[in-house]
Amino acid sequence: MSDDILLAATSRADAGKGASRRLRKAGLVPAIIYGGEKEPSNVSLIHKDLLKALENEAIFAHVINLSVDGTAAESVILKDLQRHPAKAIVMHADFQRVSANKALHVHVPLHFINEEKAIKAGGVIQHNMNEIYVSCLPKDLPEFIEVDLSNTGVGDSVHLSEIKLPAGVESIELSHGPEHDLPVVTVQKSKGADTAEEASE
Repeated sequence: MSDDILLAATSRADAGKGASRRLRKAGLVPAIIYGGEKEPSNVSLIHKDLLKALENEAIFAHVINLSVDGTAAESVILKDLQRHPAKAIVMHADFQRVSANKALHVHVPLHFINEEKAIKAGGVIQHNMNEIYVSCLPKDLPEFIEVDLSNTGVGDSVHLSEIKLPAGVESIELSHGPEHDLPVVTVQKSKGADTAEEASE
C-alpha cells in the first residue's frame, strides 16, 4: 500500500438540502460517516482537501484515517461519492467505518499490464471491466489488482476466474456461481489487420 491517507472533518448539526447548499457555498463538502457500533454522524470536509485526496486512485480502495473535530482518527473507506455532472465539484461523500476483523466489500481498480504483444499482433484491447468487487479484511485490501495480458492473443479473453487475486482477497461475483465468470478483457482483431490480410491474399 501507499502512504496512509489522512482526512479531517468537522461535525455538523444541520442536515437537508438547504444546509448542504450553504456548506458548498462555503467551500465545504457535506458527508456522512456510518457503520460499526456508532450512530451515523453528519460531517463536512474542506472541498479542496478532498479534491486533492481524490487525485490518488488509491483512495477508492484504501482504508482512510478520518479525524472528526481533531479527535483520534477513525478507520473508514470511501463508500460513495456524488459529483457535479458538469463541474469538478464533489457534492456529497459517504464514509463507512471499518473493523480490523470484519470483511469489507469493496470495488478495487484493475490495472492491465503487458498489452503490447496483443496489440503488435493486430489486436484491439477491449476492457469489459475496470474494477472488481471483492471481499477481504482491511489489512488485505489491495489498492489495485493487475491483469497480465502477456500470454493473451487475438481472439482471447481473460475471465474473472483467471485473475490472480492477492492472498486473503475473494471475488464476490464468482461466489455467486460459475455463470458469473464474466470476461474482464477481450482481444479483438483490428480492422487494420483484416485489411492487411485481404491485401496479401
